[in-house]
Amino acid sequence: MNKITMSVLLIAALAITGCRSAYYKTMEAFGQHKRDLLVSRVEDARDAQEDAKEQFKSALEKFTDVVQFSGGQLQDKYNLLKSELDKSKSKAESVRSRISGVENVAKALFKEWESELDQYASDELRRSSEQKLKQTRLRYSQLIAAMKRAESKIEPVLTAFNDQVLFLKHNLNAQAIASLHNELASVEADIATLIKEMEASIAEADEFINSMAGD
Repeated sequence: MNKITMSVLLIAALAITGCRSAYYKTMEAFGQHKRDLLVSRVEDARDAQEDAKEQFKSALEKFTDVVQFSGGQLQDKYNLLKSELDKSKSKAESVRSRISGVENVAKALFKEWESELDQYASDELRRSSEQKLKQTRLRYSQLIAAMKRAESKIEPVLTAFNDQVLFLKHNLNAQAIASLHNELASVEADIATLIKEMEASIAEADEFINSMAGD
């Protein structure tokens, strides 16, 4: 096993065990400081939201196809919706996990940044760093609020979608398919709201990433 492979496994192990301080120190040894990690995790969260957005669009398309059912195998329709539900749940969990990762590293970064302000001998440099800290915290608070708003819209969509799939599972007949049509407008509205919030969050993430690069 070469040194690179060992290092990768060490970092992965530290991340899994939740020993964040050791993980951050290891990453710093590889030139990845908390600021870099925060940007990287924001990028990951943004990408996860983009993936989830596309998945929910796909799920809505499949749901629409099913409620417009006009003949064929009902079991196939159920399997299709169940597959879309499972994919949507997986993407939703990825979004939650990525947002949590952003929060963890942001907390560590701001704690470190604030504690190091007292180490400055220069009052001017300390004030400058303190001002940048305040600005970064403000941008971050706007970012995480947007991410949380988008995340909060996921569960109602999954709940409604899960209800439709569960109902169809035990009622594989044309009447059941027809009854789902009444839910289509509500599902469409929920997903439209979710996509709008995700797009706003993605835009906020891009702005945050650009601002960090410019500092």
